[in-house]
Amino acid sequence: MTVKALIIGLGLIGGSLAKSLKKNSDWIVAGYDINEESLTDAVKQGAIDSIWSSDTQSDADLTVLCLSPENCVGFLKSKAPLLRSESVVTDVCGVKKWIVEQCEPICRDYGLHFIGGHPMAGREHNGFKNSDENLFNRASYILTPVDSTSKKALDTAKMFVEAVNAAKITVTTPYNHDRVIAFTSQIPHILAGAYVKSPSCKDRHGFSAGSFKDVSRVATIDENLWSELFVLNKEPLLHELDHLISSLYDYKTYLENNNIDGLKNSIRQGRIIKENDIKDTEWEEKSVDNA
Repeated sequence: MTVKALIIGLGLIGGSLAKSLKKNSDWIVAGYDINEESLTDAVKQGAIDSIWSSDTQSDADLTVLCLSPENCVGFLKSKAPLLRSESVVTDVCGVKKWIVEQCEPICRDYGLHFIGGHPMAGREHNGFKNSDENLFNRASYILTPVDSTSKKALDTAKMFVEAVNAAKITVTTPYNHDRVIAFTSQIPHILAGAYVKSPSCKDRHGFSAGSFKDVSRVATIDENLWSELFVLNKEPLLHELDHLISSLYDYKTYLENNNIDGLKNSIRQGRIIKENDIKDTEWEEKSVDNA
């Protein structure tokens, strides 16, 4: 059976999903983007089979919303009637509780099945020109069904994830996704942005290597998108910020008091936690830089 996908938004993630589907499966892929150049390039590169006209009925089995959270909701409010009844709709946003609460009722009203999704892969630079057919090869892909999600709809979403060649499918609740992602994704982006604000950053040339690059890499993010993600996941993110600030304050206090034993203990604790984390990880996650 031929499966059809419609990808809305052909930026880094949407373009990479399209390319990966065409490389790794026999899915038929249609695409839509407000950027005409991205659409033209996607057709030329064979990332999509056709351009969807946003005022016509779609026959896709699965629609992927590669948009910001607010734009996902806006799209569904205006275009849900054009999506095929009983088809599956998913997204790629970095928050899940809010997006599911907003999108699932809209989809349900139009006979659609919404399942939250989040590919754990990305890059610092956005746009179709940076998309990559191999972006998801070593990545986890998170799906967040709810109690009312049918097995058939979840199976369709899983089939899609397998078709883009993701390494691992993680199924969890929207709440648990947001709780953990505040730690694994959002805090690192805040930390990187705060770190490079030091006046010393302008003097770092000739003095920096891997450590600077590792910590600062994800500071180059879209402030419009990420401020939206931070606010929509405020409570879990504030919880993680409290932990981070407390740990940083410990280091500051030990330094102020020349407490070498306290410093050693804090460094040792961090080292042991990371060493155990490495041992427990059977595959490497890519950085989470997408929406």
